[in-house]
Amino acid sequence: MISGRSTANGAHFAFTDRWGGVSAVPYEELNLGGAVGDEPAAVRGNRALAAGALGIDPERVVWMNQVHGRAVAVVDGPWGEADIPAVDAVVTTRRALPLAVLTADCTPVLLADAGAGVVAAAHAGRPGVVAGVVPAAVEAMVALGARPERITAHTGPAVCGRCYEVPEAMRAEVASVEPAAYAETSWGTPALDVTAGVHAQLARSGVDDVHGSSYCTRESGDHFSYRRDRTTGRLAGYVWLD
Repeated sequence: MISGRSTANGAHFAFTDRWGGVSAVPYEELNLGGAVGDEPAAVRGNRALAAGALGIDPERVVWMNQVHGRAVAVVDGPWGEADIPAVDAVVTTRRALPLAVLTADCTPVLLADAGAGVVAAAHAGRPGVVAGVVPAAVEAMVALGARPERITAHTGPAVCGRCYEVPEAMRAEVASVEPAAYAETSWGTPALDVTAGVHAQLARSGVDDVHGSSYCTRESGDHFSYRRDRTTGRLAGYVWLD
């Protein structure tokens, strides 16, 4: 249900797959997205199941209203259901405050400088790479005392460059901003590799300790994929400090 990594200095990173939840088709099973048409009670149940597996309080998890931008919010506690802002990255210095990011092909990015006590979660799709949401998240962390060379980054399951077909004009537009995102599908058409773009942006921001996922969401039946299924659930990435 959940893959994760904990570090000796108390940083925790975790990503879900689609199994072990209570949602019905087409959101089966562990849909954690509350704005995709699933039953609200099922989503609440799934979030409680995921939090329980991680040993965290589901009421403490900080979610975002993701809009494919570059806005970053600094948080010191969970907000009310009606108060979730339209941002694509959240940063905190609070310990035991899990930050979450939802995806179903976009690249989830989890960041931690445990020495400074700063963590961040970011949602990086094609527009987010162009807008620079990940560098913005790193900048927000640095403003709170983090140092790029101490930041550990994990990127989770996302659609890969072999599968993310786009029009040639779109590939050229994105590659003009982030050349590392330039890709070609396995069948020889224009494509984008969003995760490669994110990794390049992290490197330019001074973050070298970067860990990627081996899963392509479009290829993996164990993960939700909007490009494959359209009506589907959402995966989550979580990051927090002890």
